[in-house]
Order: sequence, then structure tokens, then C-alpha cells
Amino acid sequence: MRALAIVIALAACNDLREFRGSWSGSRVGDGVLRVGAGEGATLTIDGVDSHGLQGRLAIDGLFDETTITSVEGAEADALAGLTFGGGALRVYLAFVTIPGGGGDAFAMIALYDERRIEVRILRGGTSPLYGIYVLSDGGAD
Repeated sequence: MRALAIVIALAACNDLREFRGSWSGSRVGDGVLRVGAGEGATLTIDGVDSHGLQGRLAIDGLFDETTITSVEGAEADALAGLTFGGGALRVYLAFVTIPGGGGDAFAMIALYDERRIEVRILRGGTSPLYGIYVLSDGGAD
């Protein structure tokens, strides 16, 4: 019973719509956490709820602002509840087309209660990418 009360209280405090707006930040980590990705990222969230995220993402030196939409199937799967250090409220999975060949990249967008977002960009193959970006609020819409 107590666990249910905690879940309800957390849900009431964490309206995902509060994440709409512009977010920006720098790449973090070093060594193997920095493969082929630019130094900064900007994410504009146009729409977000427990069923999906829509917005625009840009990564310096990698791609200009491009539309992203979370993968619908992943939002209906246990993947939407991915957790890792820091306990994300929600994790969204999307794909981003990278110009110049090499294929699409996989993006993980994690929203955190303390008003921050982490974006991870990954791609394998002959043009690998791996970058982690910690974004802060640039002004909610």
C-alpha cells in the first residue's frame, strides 16, 4: 500500500509536459565515451507524454537540427522504463539520420526529475558514434 502511495505521489510531481522547450549542453565523459560525436547538443521538445516524444535535435559538427520522434513500439514495451544511474523518469528511443552516409544513429533521451536531460547518440559500423550529452533547460515554452 505504501509503495502505491509513493508511485502516485511521484507521478503527480512529474508532469512530463514540463520538459517542453529548448535544452542545450555539452558532451561529457572521455576516452571510449567520445567517439565521432560533436561537443554540444541542442534539443527542442515540441511534445512529450508517457506515450512519446516529438522534437528537434542538433549535435555540433554532426548534424543540423533534425526532427525526431520516439519509436512508438519501444514506448509500449518495457524499454520505455529503462533505468540507469540517476533514476530517469522516462527514457525515449529514436533514430536520427546522419548526413554523409554511414547510416542512422540511435538516440536515447532520458528525462530526469531535477530538470535535466541526457541524450546518448550511438552508431556502429564503419563510422561509429558514441556521445553523451547533459542538457539543461534553456527556457520552457
